[in-house]
Amino acid sequence: MHRCPEHYQPMRILIIKLSSMGDTLHALPTVAALKEHLGAEIDWAVQPGFAPLVRCFAPVERVLLWPRRGSWQVRRQALKELRAERYDLVIDLQGLLKSALVARLARAGRRIGPSFHREGAFLFYDLVAGRRNKQRHAVEECMDVLDLLDMPRPAIPQFPLNLPEIDLAPAPDAVRRVALAPLSRWPSKNWPLTHFAALARRLVGDCGVELHAIGGPDDAAAVEEIAQLAQVPILNHCGSYSLAESGSLLRRMDLLVTNDSGPMHLGAAVGTPCVALFGPTLPDRTGPYGPGHRVLRLDNCPPCRSRDCRRASRICLEDMPPDMVFEAVRKVLAARG
Repeated sequence: MHRCPEHYQPMRILIIKLSSMGDTLHALPTVAALKEHLGAEIDWAVQPGFAPLVRCFAPVERVLLWPRRGSWQVRRQALKELRAERYDLVIDLQGLLKSALVARLARAGRRIGPSFHREGAFLFYDLVAGRRNKQRHAVEECMDVLDLLDMPRPAIPQFPLNLPEIDLAPAPDAVRRVALAPLSRWPSKNWPLTHFAALARRLVGDCGVELHAIGGPDDAAAVEEIAQLAQVPILNHCGSYSLAESGSLLRRMDLLVTNDSGPMHLGAAVGTPCVALFGPTLPDRTGPYGPGHRVLRLDNCPPCRSRDCRRASRICLEDMPPDMVFEAVRKVLAARG
């Protein structure tokens, strides 16, 4: 592995992490450490849908929009903005061919790619940060860049976020707030709505919690179905808040019950304990990062990492009983005092 010289102190850095919500958050501790040790001006290239969140990343000066698709005029404007600055260092933390091409198009002194690169992306880098090791969390993988630049890894990785305030009435005295994030982009990662309803019924009936639901506009109907099945009140915020505002909402929660999804990573980043339900994916790589979380997973189905279950039913999640999740929630709330 090649290393950057110790005297190499870049003053302008471009980070490339085009998507998704979780992936951008996984890169944030590395970028925060770069800012702390180098004092560099840091820009970030990202797809437009995730730009509002990246604009809340405290170490980032400027956000460059790189469209996933669009007309020639849109792409030409994005390229013009990308090449308007010259960077001492471009760091691709996505590791895909599309992100490596963005790195090559940028005007840069050096280009660094991640150890987890694929699709031939390494051909566009000057240096690769570390050796491939997929047996660790994605946050740790991104920090290989710090090793390459002879910088210490932070003892406690930080997620510095400047989030907007939201208007949320205070909870009644001694009432805990629990958020539900019932849907993800992969059908195979979704715990059944009937199970969420059974959990909601017990959380309200046995613990007296105030339930909130978070997600996009398309998730609102599913939350209404959960509330109707459970016959308990759920404050449905799906589609009501931007990505950044959703972070503020989660910061006000005592706990988040979630599938493997973007809200899970956002909740972990703002310090909200998560009870995370895993099926086809690997929690050691993409689980909620940091202390205080509980990850639940059954051993009856090996992680297939497939968007759609290859079996007749999503047995790895359908067999996870609501009582098991309720007990995990109860223990996490008790530990918080």
